[in-house]
Amino acid sequence: MVAPRWLFLKIETDEGISGWGEPVLEGHAGTLAAKIDEMSDFLIGADPLKIEDIWQMIYRNGCYRGGPVLMSALSGVDMALWDIKGKYHDAPVHALLGGSVRDRVRTYCWIGGDRPDNLIADAKQLQSLGFDACKMNVCSKLQIIDRNSAIDSVVQKISDLRSALGSDMDFALDFHGRVHAPMAKILLKELEHLRPMFIEDTVVSTQVDAMADLARSTTIPLCIGERLHSRYDFKPVFEKRAASVINPDTAHVGGISEMVRIGHWAEAYDVALAPHCPLGPIALAASLQVDAICHNAFIQEQSLGIHYNQGGDLNDYLRPSSKFGCVDGYLDIPTGPGLGIEVDEEFVIEQAKSGHRWRAPVWRHKDGSIAEW
Repeated sequence: MVAPRWLFLKIETDEGISGWGEPVLEGHAGTLAAKIDEMSDFLIGADPLKIEDIWQMIYRNGCYRGGPVLMSALSGVDMALWDIKGKYHDAPVHALLGGSVRDRVRTYCWIGGDRPDNLIADAKQLQSLGFDACKMNVCSKLQIIDRNSAIDSVVQKISDLRSALGSDMDFALDFHGRVHAPMAKILLKELEHLRPMFIEDTVVSTQVDAMADLARSTTIPLCIGERLHSRYDFKPVFEKRAASVINPDTAHVGGISEMVRIGHWAEAYDVALAPHCPLGPIALAASLQVDAICHNAFIQEQSLGIHYNQGGDLNDYLRPSSKFGCVDGYLDIPTGPGLGIEVDEEFVIEQAKSGHRWRAPVWRHKDGSIAEW
């Protein structure tokens, strides 16, 4: 368990090959560490090259399957096994899955923090670093029916950003489940002329029917996926045409194995793939392996410098030869064996002595009721 809010997993084999995964659910790292310990009863002694068999064994064991905890734990195991298999064959994961369709992928950074502020300054700072896309929370807390002034404030802030950037930088907006359907309908109409790249979690992910209705009322691409945890969760999204972009997370959806299945399935519906990853370097490396082989992948989230990363950033945990860098708004697809990164294990061990106890903030509305974060 390492700062700022991550959990890393190392799986070792009796032939000396090891692999790394990131089985974390933000705010629940201790829970995931306990789940991994339980899974070890099934993993120790297994053939690490039989990834699909191990995936199915973990997924189908017992009466309970799916959900954020079980699938995030499985995700970390799956990443580590693919890392092992790639090192065994001396090839990147994408080479074992059919070969890459791209050499690099466009990427974006977060700006503005939890309560979006300093958007223009943050965006221009990103531009100076070579980025041409960013994403931000659209608002702080918002009640199910809120004041007109709250809507006006959101629209003004995003309008000012668009005026400052012109068309030189694209931006996506994250409603983060903070916006309920009545306000989402209004905001989509008010923001449409500002041409966001996509809007993420327009309503909470359990409201797929509501998102489908919203999708039919706007030209803005709607995005869902970070809180969905298997291909079965995505089935109604595709069937109801609720989104034109999906953003599953390799650390939450079942790892590389399930992510690839979902990504290829989305292509059949002409749905774009924009993997979610405000997490650590192992999860990002796994996402880039997926980007390499899914033709409908068009942009990759990553957390370099994100406001959550207090006490540690992605590259702090990597050897110099495999640190991530953005060139002209793109991340290169790693070509080294396995996930294509070298984790600085000594630094991980040192950081784990301090660990972390990261929790999402608790927000309340003016009337005292709990607000969505």
